[in-house]
Amino acid sequence: MNDFQFKNTTDIRFGKNHIDTELHDAVAKFGSKVLLTFGGGSIKKSGLYQRVIKALDGLEVTELSGIEPNPKIDSVRAGQKLVQANDIDVILAVGGGSVIDASKVIASAKFYQGDPWDLVIDSKKRADLQQLPIVDILTLSATGTEMNQGSVISNPATNQKLGTFGPNTPAVSFLDPQLTYSVSSWQTAAGAIDIFSHLTEQYFDQGANDVTSGLMEGLYRAVIKNAPIALAEPDNYDARAALMWSSTMALNGLVGVGTENSWTVHPIEHELSAYYDITHGVGLGILTPRWMTYILNDATLPRFAQFGRNVWQLTGADEQVAKDAIQATYDWVKSLQVPTTLPGVDIKDDQHFLAMAKSAVQVGQLNHAAFVPLEVTDVVKLFEASMTDENFN
Repeated sequence: MNDFQFKNTTDIRFGKNHIDTELHDAVAKFGSKVLLTFGGGSIKKSGLYQRVIKALDGLEVTELSGIEPNPKIDSVRAGQKLVQANDIDVILAVGGGSVIDASKVIASAKFYQGDPWDLVIDSKKRADLQQLPIVDILTLSATGTEMNQGSVISNPATNQKLGTFGPNTPAVSFLDPQLTYSVSSWQTAAGAIDIFSHLTEQYFDQGANDVTSGLMEGLYRAVIKNAPIALAEPDNYDARAALMWSSTMALNGLVGVGTENSWTVHPIEHELSAYYDITHGVGLGILTPRWMTYILNDATLPRFAQFGRNVWQLTGADEQVAKDAIQATYDWVKSLQVPTTLPGVDIKDDQHFLAMAKSAVQVGQLNHAAFVPLEVTDVVKLFEASMTDENFN
């Protein structure tokens, strides 16, 4: 196990009975001037918006709506103007990962006079800035952003989708599984795959150890079990709760301690999302089984066999267990009723494959920092393999 330092100060309020009675004080302790951020109209249709406004009674609320999936830098720019013009004290982000991600960068951008895209390109700039406190109400189980320092922001003008890290995790996160009852089957499936992928990026790691491996294997099993239940029974509280807490636990830093944390599939999928604006989790579901197939070799076989035995409960010789585990991963993704090929998300030709591969290798440092190093030609082959399902039963 490698040396590590771990600290996470997010105050989690998990369950049914916190928002109406605790939100006001959780926000007001940071000040009276609030920027309320959210996406489309779903929180108004569900009644959550009205609950939030009632809870914020007596506070000065400014609103930023319309934050899109794969959050765009223009939303951050709009937020920067609002927090500076209104001298905002605290941001209340209500929504999924996109809303919270954008809000985190806005929180830094209040104290920056330049274009906030600078803060995405170079996260180090944010370390020298103050950051507004973030309180969030999570409405989608997927990214884990509610308890980490990261954000992913897209710039359509440059075909870039990049990760950026601030100095703080959210101050308070309200996690009520009931708020995910109305999430569409598409987004429920995509979110579950995103959780699965976060675990995979950390499980297949040169610095793997018994403690974090065991934690991840348990989380894997929880997601595999409960995603289909949530799809079949959208109001199943236990299934929704398992997905929500698995989402948080998969990326709050705890399961990554003592490892090397060399991610591969995410940087590759970010290119798909940057060029085609597809749903992130669906893209991960397409790429992950192909990546697993591509990197399975004598050196990685023991890890895949462990994955097959401890996650998928498979038995047999290592080689067969490893192959069956990859097939099981593909089958699970397919069972969630999302596309399993690039043409399924309307990517029907290879015109951007080379450009995307070059960027993924550069941004993700895949040719020397990945679990299995990949060159540009390797990433192109992954895109090509994702055009069909011919390698799976």
